[in-house]
Amino acid sequence: MKDILSEIIANKRFEVDLQKQVLSLEQLQEGAAHEEHRHRSMKQALASSPSGIIAEFKRRSPSKGWISENAQPENVVTAYAAAGASALSILTDEKFFGGNLKDIRAARPWVDLPILRKDFIIDEYQLYQAKIVGADAVLLIAAALEKEHCHALAEKAHELGLEVLLEIHSAEELPYIYKGIDMVGINNRNLGTFHTDVENSFRLAERLPKDTLLVSESGISDPDTVTRLRKAGFRGFLIGETFMKTEKPGDTLQKFINSFNSL
Repeated sequence: MKDILSEIIANKRFEVDLQKQVLSLEQLQEGAAHEEHRHRSMKQALASSPSGIIAEFKRRSPSKGWISENAQPENVVTAYAAAGASALSILTDEKFFGGNLKDIRAARPWVDLPILRKDFIIDEYQLYQAKIVGADAVLLIAAALEKEHCHALAEKAHELGLEVLLEIHSAEELPYIYKGIDMVGINNRNLGTFHTDVENSFRLAERLPKDTLLVSESGISDPDTVTRLRKAGFRGFLIGETFMKTEKPGDTLQKFINSFNSL
């Protein structure tokens, strides 16, 4: 079966190299140094939230194609915030997910929630980009990085005032977790095959330290699943397609939270 992650990472390297030709790392660093941005803690938001929903802005996926091609971030995120989202995830990969950095920049003035830059981060260049557009946290994917490189990127993110959501998918990636990581996400979707199994979160949660802020990612479409995951120790639930595939994602989120609260 085709390994989609390898294809995405190869394209991401090419993409970042092109971006560096337009704007050098040094120029980006200078811009970030002058950027004033009030940090919003995603970890604290999830830890204190009764729902823990990280509502995602997502136009397309490699497996499903276009989900909401013409969606505008400012419209969707304001509806998410009004519905009770604890945090936001905004996909900024263009080729495979139909997003870009402008989506975070467009959303930031409209909401006071923490924003996660969800992308395939392979270079510190992307961390400076995240800071400049107003993100509060970044996703680091264990399957896309060597362990030492992952830790180096996490430390650089912290230097820039960004929190880190470390994503793992298997027990083999448990060594990527160290005390400097803010949140650990368990992806229920295999990024090589895109097969989804929510039970993956339950299997791996048992292997993690009890003081870890856990996030379950992908394949969550039922409020009852959130209830089960909370009982297993999860405090964050990253959900995108369930909301974005409907005409009014904010209304769908509101109904989801209401159903969750009534269980």
